[in-house]
Amino acid sequence: MAFELPNLPYDYDALAPYMSRETLEYHHDKHHLAYVTNGNKLADEAGLSALSLEEIVKKSYGTNQPLFNNAGQHYNHLHFWKWMKKGGGGTQLPAKLDAAIKSDLGGYDKFRADFIAAGAGQFGSGWAWLSVKGGKLEISKTPNGENPLVHGASPILGVDVWEHSYYIDYRNARPKYLEAFVDSLINWDYVLELYEAAA
Repeated sequence: MAFELPNLPYDYDALAPYMSRETLEYHHDKHHLAYVTNGNKLADEAGLSALSLEEIVKKSYGTNQPLFNNAGQHYNHLHFWKWMKKGGGGTQLPAKLDAAIKSDLGGYDKFRADFIAAGAGQFGSGWAWLSVKGGKLEISKTPNGENPLVHGASPILGVDVWEHSYYIDYRNARPKYLEAFVDSLINWDYVLELYEAAA
């Protein structure tokens, strides 16, 4: 399956002031495009281009690092754009998701603190995640382009903590970016869609 750069599901100005037009132009139009271009080339060279993106991610993990880096980041970013929306975030979660967060993670406030801590505590580049594993929600962090797929889990929410995701808007204040993401950007409807597919 050829990798393709999707259009953003909103205008470049839609997420301001939490994520600027300049950040989205660099992050989507340049960084994500590079993962698509390099990923297609490397998947072709590895003879894996007929597989689904998820299969390429899993198959290249631990065996073809350059391909894994680009396929993993393409997968992560396909969802990352949909995990945000204008007027998102906050505590008004869909009831099913709210109940799961209460039972598995100790409630919204604990989820918020732990998710932000995972992102802030990821040394260097990487991601923080909310995933379904063994029927339960869990919070984790991964380096670089790695994601929960390769650890037997289904990611339902992720936040990019590579510097290109926040440095234009927040400089080195990664925790402030993470707070803005959780409080003002998360598209909880898309998280619910992925949760229902994974549960």
